[in-house]
Amino acid sequence: MDDGRAKVWEPPQTQVEQAYQPVEVRFEDGSWAVGRINAWWRPADGSPWCRVRVLRRGGAERWMPFDPEQLLLLPAGGI
Repeated sequence: MDDGRAKVWEPPQTQVEQAYQPVEVRFEDGSWAVGRINAWWRPADGSPWCRVRVLRRGGAERWMPFDPEQLLLLPAGGI
């Protein structure tokens, strides 16, 4: 039975590393928002992918290739 939700791509869970990494997410229009990387995955070609949730903008978390031009890693603890 279809529950009406679109299937979202996920890598194999056995290959996913859980994380908690604050990030600044930069959008194409030049705006930005604070978000969190909550998982990492590396496919066979070795390029890192991350699961990102943008805070205070709604929307679901999503997997994306890690791009340091789009995702700025922020400190996770005290300075």
